[in-house]
Parts: sequence; structure tokens; C-alpha cells
Amino acid sequence: MEISKEPIDKGWSGDKKYCVTVADGTKYLLRIIPEEKGIDQKEMFRLQQEVAASGVPMCRPVEIGRCREGVYLLQTWVNGKDAKEVVPYLADSAQYALGLEAGRILKKIHSIPVSKDLQNWEERFCAKMDKKINMYHECPIKFDGADKLIDYINANRFLLAGRPQVFQHGDYHIGNMMIENDKIVIIDFDRYDFGDPWEEFNRIVWCAQAAPIFASGMVNGYFDGEVPIEFWKLLALYISSNMLGSISWSVPFGDKEIHIMLKQAEDVLAWYHNMQEVIPTWYFKGCDLQHIKAK
Repeated sequence: MEISKEPIDKGWSGDKKYCVTVADGTKYLLRIIPEEKGIDQKEMFRLQQEVAASGVPMCRPVEIGRCREGVYLLQTWVNGKDAKEVVPYLADSAQYALGLEAGRILKKIHSIPVSKDLQNWEERFCAKMDKKINMYHECPIKFDGADKLIDYINANRFLLAGRPQVFQHGDYHIGNMMIENDKIVIIDFDRYDFGDPWEEFNRIVWCAQAAPIFASGMVNGYFDGEVPIEFWKLLALYISSNMLGSISWSVPFGDKEIHIMLKQAEDVLAWYHNMQEVIPTWYFKGCDLQHIKAK
């Protein structure tokens, strides 16, 4: 039985979240998920159990059930700090080591078996890109260089052909990671999806803005240091699509979020030299990091 319940006012999921403390002092994360969210909560719980069983350090599922406000999900509590508030202030070597760890964890998440029939990825993602292009055209907020993103998308759709699909975290970036005992713990699997494993990197822009050395480590850790050029070409496609959609997404949240996304669009276009390059300027190869020393 709970003895205290403190609300948590973080994140964009729309769920109500609480830190619950029970009689023996153990803390849990309680999420109240509204019915209208429209995801299969039992399937999400089962998949989280599979991910936890694979050894991924994460906020582990404990119990699921129905309540008056929808569905409740009880998870283990992470006694750590938000990675985005810790990583940028660490020594370069520590940032890179945590990035490597984040990349290796993502590789493990992508190893979870997919048992369902999935729509062809090329068809599915082309439709998604078309929707985001239309959303941008209909959005009252515009930014310089959007045409470069659209041109890159239209010229590189062929890269989607034959891509594999895996279980995805759905929102994998520094904002959904915690640092506990100097190790990364992954949180917020509620946007899980199935798709191209490389598409999962589309949120790396948040990592690159906060800590480019961490972002570089994440890529290198995922590929064990051998990053194929095909990855960079596809990542540029996925980021271009995501960037166009993010502008219209930000409008209901007000000026602050609009400015954040416009700044991100500016950064993305600078990293890719207006989409004339496919390897972003924030990326450090392993050999470039020999200068890094622990402080």
C-alpha cells in the first residue's frame, strides 16, 4: 500500500506520472495512461518485459491494470539524474564513454524479436514523409532552408528500399536517459514502434545539440566503430523528415517550443551544409577523439 504519491511534471507523453513510496520505503514510478492514447497497453507491458529480460538497463515494468482514469503502469524507480543535465558537464572522455554505452544499449533493444507482420517500410515511410511535407506547407511557421530538406527527401527516397524492421524504443535520445551510479538507464518506452533500426537515430539531434561527443559515441558504439556511409545518407533523410514535421508539432505548445524547433532546424541545416553533405559536422570519428583526456 502506498504511503505517499508525488506528481512528476516532466515529459510530453500526456500521461500522469507519480513517484510512489510504499510502506517499506521502496519507490516506484506510476504512470496513468488515458484510454484515448490508443496504444495496446498490454502489448507495451509485454515488450518492456522482453527488453528488461534482455539486460537493457531501464525503468522496468512491475504491474499493469485498469483504473478509473484509464490504465495504470507501475515501474521501478530510477535513483538517478536526467542525462541531459549531467552529460554536457562531464569530461569529454566520460561523455564519449557514456555515448558508446548508449549506442550499445540501443543495439540490444533492436535485437528484440518482431513477431508481427509489418507493412513494407518503403511504402510506410514514404507516406509518412509526404504527410510531413504537407504539414509543413500548411503550417503558418516557415524557415529558411526547408526547401533543401524537401529536395533531399525527394532525391533519396530510394534509400528506403529493402530496409529491415525491428522493435524501436520510439524516442531514443538524451532526454529519455538517466544517469544512475555513473551508468545510463533508459526510460519512457511509451512511444515504442517497429521500423528501420537506423530511423531510431532521428532524435540524435537532441544529443548533438547538448553534447556532440556523446552523440558521436552513440553512433560509434552502435556500429562498433565501423559506421557505413549508407547509414549517414539514411540518417540525413530521417532527420530531414522529422525536422519538417517538428515545426507544425510545436505550434500548439506556443512560442517557446516554436523557437526551440526553429533553432534546431537552423542547426541541422548548418551541420549538413544545407544538405550538401551527409556526415554532420558534429560527428567525431574515433581517431578524432585521441586528444580527449579525463579531467
